[in-house]
Amino acid sequence: MQADRARFSFTKIIVDEIDKPAAFYKTVFGMRELARIQDALTPERLIEEIILTLADDMASEPPLVLFKFLGEPAPAASDVILGFIVPDVDATVERALNAGGKVVRAPKDQPEHGVRVAFATDCDGRLLEIVQMLAAPAGH
Repeated sequence: MQADRARFSFTKIIVDEIDKPAAFYKTVFGMRELARIQDALTPERLIEEIILTLADDMASEPPLVLFKFLGEPAPAASDVILGFIVPDVDATVERALNAGGKVVRAPKDQPEHGVRVAFATDCDGRLLEIVQMLAAPAGH
């Protein structure tokens, strides 16, 4: 990678309770906790973060960071859609349901786009787009 250009490096979502969504993303997507950080933006505004990743480090793949302002409620969870490409959308949706999420739209093949897609929510109501790549048609 060139050091003289920007690159996308992580997504942070603000959560109300940090351990419940951490367990959700670990269970549903197989993410693991890379680090847990407690710090302060200012002396009066304390924070806690959990860095979740599917890779072994933060450089290989952008992590998902759960971010909590200690002593403050989180904003509404509708401000972001998190997208995941998975090997089996149906099994992932089932894990999401079992971990406290809800199905918004059941898995549906969209062969014109080469995908099978479902929409679900995480345990906080945050929208997830779960995508499985379909095999390319023969001759393509």
